[in-house]
Formats: sequence, structure tokens, C-alpha cells
Amino acid sequence: MSTFMADRRESRLPTSTTEPPRPFARLRRHRRWLLALAVAALLAQMAVAMVTAAARQTPTIDEPVYVGTAVVYTREHSLRYNPEHPPLGKLIIGAGLAFAHPHLGAHAADDQSALGRRLLYESGNDPWRVMFWARLPVIVLTLLFGLVVLAFARELVGSVGGLVALALYTLSPDVITNGSLATLDVPAAGFVLTSAWLVWRARHGRPLPHLALAGVALGAALATKMSTLPAVPALLLLAALSSSHARRTSASGPHARRRLVALGMTVAVAVGMALLALAVVWASYLVVDPRLRWATPADVPAVHGLRGLALHWLPVPRPYRDGMRVQFGFENATWSGFLFGRVYRGSLWYYLPAALLVKTPLGALALWLTGAATMLGVPRLRAAAPYVLLPPAVLLAVAMTGSRDLGVRYALFVPVFLAVAAAGVVVLRPRPARLAAAGLVLFVAVSSLRAFPYYLPYSNEAFGGPSMTRLRLHDSNVDWGQDLGRLADRLSERYPGERVWLVYKGSGVPSAYGIEAADPRKAPPGEVHGLLAVSDSSVAKADGRLAALLDGSTPVDDVGHSITIFRRP
Repeated sequence: MSTFMADRRESRLPTSTTEPPRPFARLRRHRRWLLALAVAALLAQMAVAMVTAAARQTPTIDEPVYVGTAVVYTREHSLRYNPEHPPLGKLIIGAGLAFAHPHLGAHAADDQSALGRRLLYESGNDPWRVMFWARLPVIVLTLLFGLVVLAFARELVGSVGGLVALALYTLSPDVITNGSLATLDVPAAGFVLTSAWLVWRARHGRPLPHLALAGVALGAALATKMSTLPAVPALLLLAALSSSHARRTSASGPHARRRLVALGMTVAVAVGMALLALAVVWASYLVVDPRLRWATPADVPAVHGLRGLALHWLPVPRPYRDGMRVQFGFENATWSGFLFGRVYRGSLWYYLPAALLVKTPLGALALWLTGAATMLGVPRLRAAAPYVLLPPAVLLAVAMTGSRDLGVRYALFVPVFLAVAAAGVVVLRPRPARLAAAGLVLFVAVSSLRAFPYYLPYSNEAFGGPSMTRLRLHDSNVDWGQDLGRLADRLSERYPGERVWLVYKGSGVPSAYGIEAADPRKAPPGEVHGLLAVSDSSVAKADGRLAALLDGSTPVDDVGHSITIFRRP
């Protein structure tokens, strides 16, 4: 029986009415209120951080595509945009846009990038308002997934462990960053976590309802991002284990018959959960277009060999299969990367672990490792270890083989799952170990809150903090186009009337925020004088003319730790 149920049993034990209440008895009597207050405080600070980021950041590179596609999905019931990702995440974003009522001009010939630009900047809408409402549903969902983290950890090790897990989740700069954006990474990771939690709950009585809900949650993950597909075998295996365990504890009848029944039920459970997941995937497409009208775009790459055979037999809608072909095309391309000051072509297998090392609070790293070791080493937690550690291990292993070294968002399931694993530290017996764990949680809080409101370029103290992240990483780790509005404010406040040159890596339109600037790479070097504002990803990978311009310039200002302003004489 879970620790949570044990806690509930203990709360029903009779207490003496003759003895005066002791301090610890009072504390125990009020612990539900204390727990509720602590949970509310952690979620409230996370909400403030995410809402602040959502209100102040301009669109990141991917967001306009998702926002424009969400409007087309909900109004025109067409699937023609952004097939490389399934519809559910964009439908979630569209739920917020329903309150913004954005106008969308004619876009028949637009590609998906032009569609997002047309919606935000060419159709008479306020881009700040549209983006805030698009981000709001993801913020709400991120907070709800925090409750899943709390419940999962609390059932494993009790209320104190639940608070440790929730603290690491709500204070994670990576979760805060991506939870405040109209993107798909937090929803996908959260749905996988929810499925794993429900599969774990199926071990302890009434397995079928929990496994049915787990299948729905798994389907939601698959209907949000295709990168969650590697989690399917792991979660189906865990579902079979949970079903087998639940039936062993309640089986009756001859031994041979029990074994046959258990085997049949195990297979049926795995098949049923897979079918439910597939049903959610199909439903996400049918909600957009009940007639499922779809014509394969001409630029979708062909996929051959075992991948092509698997795609042919995969029982998903045709646009899902074509979206997977687009993803395989991305993986077959050669991308450029940047890690610890080195620009390279291709990918590095250790990129994601290295990026996580830089962008995770040091206290969280220590708690992750200690909690995971505790789950594997302590007998009472060992049964739960596969449910907490196997899904992120499988997803990380697959992600490490990818060709796009663009950010820790590709491994966002790691901080989400390992927050639960870290809760295992509360079972350590020595008092100094528990005090050390409390100190590490406090260290995480200080490190995270010091980064406010610049969570996207966060790096921990060992790597110099947010202002130094640009020296180690690039792209969505540091500079994803989020600070165009802050740049406009800085130029108007400190450099009014000066000539501005701009190299901006992002999807925003500078003129929409009052920035009148030219690209210095398109002008003769002798004409480039004054202020030179450059996105830090472009600085990191500068070559040719831009490198020559930067060599003759002096850095004078920093905007959001993602854009550097130089002065060129």
C-alpha cells in the first residue's frame, strides 16, 4: 500500500483527550493546512514567473508557427500547416486564442512561417496580446502538471517528499521557461509523466480504470509531439507489470489457471492501452477536420527501409505519417551546433547531458542523482524506480542520437521526471542527510529566483549564471528571439536618435516594436557606424563579414542576456 494511504490511516487513529496537546501533535493536526499552503506558495511563485515571462517576451522562433496554425485549425478546420507536429498542442494553444479573437488576413499562398508573421504583424492585431493569450493555456497546463509531480512523489514517499519534488519542478528554470511559451515541449513531457503516474497507480487496486486513463494520457503525448513515441514501449511494459502485480495480489483458483489468466490479461492490458492512445491521436486530427482532408505536400521527403515499412503499417492518420517523414527529413539534415565555445557541424552525442549540466541548478543536480540512487538502492522504493526512471532514460537515449543540438527543451522530460525521483532523499535516515537535502532545495530556490525574469538564458553558478550562458550554449538555451521588445525599450531609453544596425535571430518583426535598423551584413563595412545590436547566437557563430564587424566593435550593453549591443566607431 502506498505511503499516501498509510498517512491517511495514521490520521484516523484515535488521540488522547486527557493529555494536553504537545507541539508536535498540534503540528500533525494542522499539517494538511501547512501542506496546502506550501503547495499554493510554490505554484504561485511559478505562476508569477511564467506570467511575467509571457507578458514581457516577444515571440520565440517557433511560436508564430504554432499560433498561426492554431488559428487555422480552429477556424478553417484545415490540417495543411505544420504537419511535423500533431494537432493537440496547437489546439491547446488555440483555446487561449479564442479569448484574443485575432484577425487573420488572406494566407492562401503562405508557408507556415509567413502565416505566423501575417497573423501577428500584418493583420491589425496586437502581437503582445495575441501571444499572451496563446501562452496562457500552456501556463495553466504546466501548473496542473505540478500537481501530478506532487501526487506521484507523495504516493511514493509521503507529503514531505511531495513538497521536495514540487519545489524542484516549480523552481526549474527550464520548466518555467518552456511553460511560459506557446510551444509543445512542456505539454508533451507532462502527458508522459501523467501516463507513468497512472500506470504506477494501477499496481495498487483497480488497475483497469487507471490504465485506461494512462492510455489517454499517453495518447495525448503522442498527439502533441512525435518525439514521445519512444516512450510507448516503456510505458506499455510498465502497464503490463502493474497489471500482473495487481492480479497476483488478488488472484484465486488453480495455479496454472492463474498463470494463463494473468498472461492473457497482461497482453490485453498492453493492447488496450495502445488502442486508447491511438484513439486519442485519431481524435485530435478529427477534431480539426472531421473529414480528414489531407494532401501530402510535395516537399515531404520519402522514407525507405525499415523506417518506411514501419510508417506504412503504423495505424495513425496519414498526416501523422507524413509529419513523421518531415521529422526524419530534419534528422537526415546536417545542422550546426555550439557547445562550450566551439562551433561545429553535425551533432554530438553528449550535447544534451552537457547542456543539462549547464542549465540545471546545482542543488537540483545533486538531488536528482541522490534521489535516483536512493530509489534504486532502498528496497521500499525499488519497485517504483522503473516507473520514474525508465521513461526519461529511454527518451533521453533516443534524443541523444538526434541531429539537432538546439537546446535542453529536447530533454525537458528529464527535469520533470527527476523532480519525482529526487523526492526519494526524504527516506534517508541520517539527520545530516535530511538537513543537506533541505539546504539543497533552498540553494535551488535562491539560484532560480536570482534569475528572474531571465529564465530562458539561465545557467547555474558553476558556469557563471545567465549572463555567461552565451559563452557555452546557443539557440533556445540562450537566445530564441525573446528580447526584441526589451531591445526596443533599451534603445529608446539609453540611445535615442542613434543609428542602429541589427542582426536578429528570431521570428519577430523589429519595426513592429519601433526598431528601425538595417542589417550590417548587407552594407559596405565602411558605412557601418554607431550601434550594432546582435543576437548572442549570431555572435557565437559569427564568421565572414559579421565576424570582421564585431572585431572592430566594443560591447557596451546587454539586453536580457540574449542580445549584445556593440559600438562601432
